[in-house]
Amino acid sequence: MLIEKPKGSPLVEEYLNGATGGGRFYSGSWRESVAFGAVMDAVDGRFDRDRRRQALECVRPSAAVPQARLDEWIEGGGLMVTTGQQPGLFGGPLYSLYKGLTAVRLAARLELVLERPVLPVFWVASEDHDWAEADHTYLIDKSNELVRLQVDDPDHGERALHRIPLEKELERAVAAVVQVLPTTDFSGPYVELLRDSYRPGSTLADGFSGLMGGLLEPLGVLFADAAGDALKKASVPVLLDELDNAEAHEELLKANSNEIEGAGFSTQVPILDGGVNLFLEGPRGRERLYRNGGGFELHRSGEIVSSEEIRDRSRQDPRSLSPNVLLRPIVESSVFPVVSYVAGPGEMAYYAQIRPLYEAYGLKMPVIFPRHSVTVVEAKIRKKLDKFGLDVESLHRPQHEVVSELARQEMPDEVRRALGELRGAIGSGAGRLMKAAVSIDATLSGPVTHARNAALAGLQDVERKIVQSVKRENEIALRQVEAAQRHLFPEGKPQERILNPLYYLTRYGNSFIEALVESFEVDLPDMTE
Repeated sequence: MLIEKPKGSPLVEEYLNGATGGGRFYSGSWRESVAFGAVMDAVDGRFDRDRRRQALECVRPSAAVPQARLDEWIEGGGLMVTTGQQPGLFGGPLYSLYKGLTAVRLAARLELVLERPVLPVFWVASEDHDWAEADHTYLIDKSNELVRLQVDDPDHGERALHRIPLEKELERAVAAVVQVLPTTDFSGPYVELLRDSYRPGSTLADGFSGLMGGLLEPLGVLFADAAGDALKKASVPVLLDELDNAEAHEELLKANSNEIEGAGFSTQVPILDGGVNLFLEGPRGRERLYRNGGGFELHRSGEIVSSEEIRDRSRQDPRSLSPNVLLRPIVESSVFPVVSYVAGPGEMAYYAQIRPLYEAYGLKMPVIFPRHSVTVVEAKIRKKLDKFGLDVESLHRPQHEVVSELARQEMPDEVRRALGELRGAIGSGAGRLMKAAVSIDATLSGPVTHARNAALAGLQDVERKIVQSVKRENEIALRQVEAAQRHLFPEGKPQERILNPLYYLTRYGNSFIEALVESFEVDLPDMTE
């Protein structure tokens, strides 16, 4: 395994590397224990025993976290490390799992550093309505081919994912993934977990929560469903406050975005004129709210609603009103005693935009901790890399470039030398001809240049045909390289952003998760150091 911090925008890179230019938009350094201590002190000012007890009512009970541990957490001024993700089909890409495991390791380290009980919590963003992003996943099959698995579109109508129960389409998708997965000594429990999580009638949010819970709850992770009854009830005051202060908060966010851009960075989330950090369920599903005179307008349907109408809908159904990406972290820190959030690079970028929003709600922004980034290199893939003298990063290029370069390397030395000599001869011969010709007539430089370029283009065409012949001669070897690239950079993207964790779990069992947990180091000094 190759383990590192994820790469991001220049702003994120500055934060990760400790540069003050980008770091000033965050809540202290993720490498310094004192930053976590400062957030802990702020959390203590807002959370007493009762509020901590209420926070636990907003997470799903877990048999892996005994009541004695929860009681100790309430009485001992407990804190939370949170992370989260929108529901992805069958657990989504690998990085969702990596976020949860990073939260496990960070919570354990902070418990020692801060001398407080710390619980890792995974927020399932079930209110998201981006069906196209959530309805598919990728596995590599037994023939080393990349397979896209997808749930049929149930005419979702832009509704939140927790609103869309699935029947036959879910059965078909589960049957398809079981067909792709290998039958191994480890596969049985994962297939059972898959089927149990994605039963007919479930939503993508239900399935994701069940499957990820099966993987992470044994490690002490608690799960919070954004659309859960207790969590929605606890979040209503923040949502209604945002409704009342939409214009003022828009100005705060715009000013901060201008400051970020003035420092030479780009912003992740555009702050739109009149945009409210809320969604309301309307005629066209989950719709963004915009200010319109003294009232509000639903973005897609154009329906006009008053503040009181929105409040009435929220009272009748708390799930009808939900936060956008910038307000969601505010809801989270209002409901939970969050000391740190484990984020991917995109999240780290937009967290830089919302510190003023935290302050507007009387909150201190949690320390943003980068999730671990992993490239899994199986033994069979490592053998292929070693055989051809390749490293992992060299395969992060378009497939035709990698294959063509390898074909050139396989080209016989005498052919390579002859091509080089001929290219050099054309260049030197054209140079001599140019010098002689222009001494007769300066206008002859054009025809000479054209002849040289035509000769080099012809030579390039010959070289391309030679490479194609070499490819045919070395077809088996090149297929091995293509397979390695498919494992490491499927679809030309980092493995962790495409492949589903079930690929590795069914091959290596729980030892895959154990190896990740052991490798995910959190290097935070003690508070006294």
